[in-house]
Amino acid sequence: MTFEEFQNEFPVVVPINVAWGEMDAFQHVNNVVYLRYFETARIAYMHAIGLNTDLSKAKDSDNPIGPILADSYCRFRRPVTFPDTLHIGCRISELQEHGFVMEYQAFSEQQQTIATIGNSRIIMLNYFTGVKSKLPSSMLNKIKELQNDN
Repeated sequence: MTFEEFQNEFPVVVPINVAWGEMDAFQHVNNVVYLRYFETARIAYMHAIGLNTDLSKAKDSDNPIGPILADSYCRFRRPVTFPDTLHIGCRISELQEHGFVMEYQAFSEQQQTIATIGNSRIIMLNYFTGVKSKLPSSMLNKIKELQNDN
């Protein structure tokens, strides 16, 4: 897959420069760092659809519903080392009644290929009651618009 093809696959792509300190004793980016990279892309996606990611603001608003990370998965395909720039692509791959599954891919500029893939499940939660909430139709519309789904 070329970088252009990669960019066309994802509605949100965030470039991240690999820092020297993110490498571990095996001289490649440590596994936990990828979850931070995915988090950065996830938050960028949520901002793109207008989803509130600030708990303090959600509790003070008329709509106290927001996202909670339920689980996360990461598969390492190729080791990444400093210096490199990873482009983290993010999209929603599955809509569910109370949330969605997000898919991530990390494209390495140095290797010109996908180095790491992952996904996470997001649950919508009412921050006042602690109860799962359905995805609002307005949010579904924003997701479909961002991902060019009709």
